[in-house]
Amino acid sequence: MRVDLFDFELDKELIAKVPANPRDTSRLLDLSDEKEIVDRHFYDLPDILQKGDVLVFNNTKVIPARLYGRRGEAEVEVTLYHPENGLTWHAFIKNAKRLHPEDIVTFYTSEINIEQSDFKAKVLEKNGEDGVLIEFLCSPEELSKKLEMYGLMPLPPYIKREKPQAGLWNKYNDKENYQTVYAKYEGAVAAPTAGLHFTDEVLKKIEEKGVTKVFLTLHVGAGTFLPVKTDDTKDHKMHAEYGIITKEACDIINQAKKEGRRVIAVGTTSVRLLESAADEKGILHPFNGETSIFITPGYKFKIIDYIITNFHLPKSTLFMLICAIAGTERMKQAYAHAIKEKYRFYSYGDSSILKCVNKI
Repeated sequence: MRVDLFDFELDKELIAKVPANPRDTSRLLDLSDEKEIVDRHFYDLPDILQKGDVLVFNNTKVIPARLYGRRGEAEVEVTLYHPENGLTWHAFIKNAKRLHPEDIVTFYTSEINIEQSDFKAKVLEKNGEDGVLIEFLCSPEELSKKLEMYGLMPLPPYIKREKPQAGLWNKYNDKENYQTVYAKYEGAVAAPTAGLHFTDEVLKKIEEKGVTKVFLTLHVGAGTFLPVKTDDTKDHKMHAEYGIITKEACDIINQAKKEGRRVIAVGTTSVRLLESAADEKGILHPFNGETSIFITPGYKFKIIDYIITNFHLPKSTLFMLICAIAGTERMKQAYAHAIKEKYRFYSYGDSSILKCVNKI
């Protein structure tokens, strides 16, 4: 399938740099009826949901995976995207051409300079488009604390942030904003952004409505931001991400499906993990491992009835996925409406709810 089928024009002014405040005041494009387009706000979501619905959340927690470092006089910006093991990570590195195997990179902040820093990593391999493999020179127990101290949230490249100055290491409050209120298990290097709109108040109203909440975990990788550089989708390589679905979660979702109740995925990450763990009969099974599933139009969904999701990049795997869910023409019409009405796009942008029309 040609990638340019999923292209569209977007004014850069519509790319959100900061989230709505409060979170649930973001706009919600309601496409839950496949023939209508309704403009709402996210705090209206409980009114759209029904008693008996099952809402599936991704409770991964984003780690501060963006680091500034130096090797000699060479400045580098490191974004971790996939762990090989506790201390060895694959990373995308700006200025990687200045690095070689066995080089030591020392990390710093606006408050901790190079001379004071004891946080270092060794370059193991350079792998072209797959980035650089590095090994942190500390204990596994120390790494989480070091990342919290030295790291910044790994915002996608379309959210521009100047290099932090002294005293402004978290100027935009991204460590709080770029995290869902229900985040629990550390491991993601990108947020499951559909969940950023939920507040404790919205979650309470959902419970009062009689909606069941189910949690799975998919540690989202920075590869989710990579553009599709091939002309045809069959030539695109997806990065693997680690996920877990418990038996308890499977039992709740399978029972809902059996009773004809609606299963609503919060975000494309939840969809990808659910579909990775489902069999051809639409039964969900416990899952513990990696998935690199790539969903494009023509795919028949086994689990979901609806999805809550943000507005995605043109020619991205995420836009392809929602076109597979709701139909390419439907989504192009919806995006044209969103652009006309000046919805805010991408990770910190507005939300939508879509009906899945392509199911087994």
